Amino acid sequence: MTSPLPSGADSGASAAAAAGLPRHVAIIMDGNNRWAKARGLSGVRGHHAGVEAVRATIRRAAERGIQTLTLFAFSSENWKRPRAEVSALMELFLLALKREVNKLHANGIRLTVIGDRSAFSEAIQGHIARAEAKTRDNTRLHLVVAANYGGQWDLARAARRLGERVAAGELAPAAIDEAALGGELSLAGVAPVDLCIRTSGEQRISNFVLWELAYAELHFTQCQWPDFDADAFDAALEDFRRRKRRFGMTDDQIDEAQGA
Repeated sequence: MTSPLPSGADSGASAAAAAGLPRHVAIIMDGNNRWAKARGLSGVRGHHAGVEAVRATIRRAAERGIQTLTLFAFSSENWKRPRAEVSALMELFLLALKREVNKLHANGIRLTVIGDRSAFSEAIQGHIARAEAKTRDNTRLHLVVAANYGGQWDLARAARRLGERVAAGELAPAAIDEAALGGELSLAGVAPVDLCIRTSGEQRISNFVLWELAYAELHFTQCQWPDFDADAFDAALEDFRRRKRRFGMTDDQIDEAQGA
């Protein structure tokens, strides 16, 4: 059972929200390496297998009327992985940008990439910019890919920007509130995360969109990411539908609000 959205959320309810489904789903795609290891394959093969799960999830999210789908593709901590794996991941990222953007555009999907792009090659940065420009006006689904992203990095960057505005005389310190900080984050203007899914059985959020997860429902599944499909996505949505989201209110207050 879902409840009214917090006051800071967009007042326009989508068809998905009206049906008790989340407007914004975020996924920590975990388990590629373990999936590959269990099959005697290289970790790189696991990441390639995970691409099909990404495609299936995007398709299903669009079919179910989800407004925003945010995927954690590459964290700022992932640079610590073996050099060969990081190199393969960068090649896979570039290949996906080249191959998938036209399909996304044809299906009315907007692509946004969040994270520190400066560490990526000029080729990757260029493809990101072109992909975002090409799909900017699409409205069926907003696909956000977090790459070289960390929630703490995002918050620190937002705080630094606010500090710069204060130093420039554009903003009074007393005017810094939740809305001001949220407006400087990577997902400014996007509805808060309603549902966060993590695959592979791990139960932590791993420095992912920390601010936006404030009121999110968490769904943990034992499924390794390459095995995640439309049925697994639907199971997570059904789990969400059964939740009673309180946002600090009592059950009586929620029931009263829903009956209004």
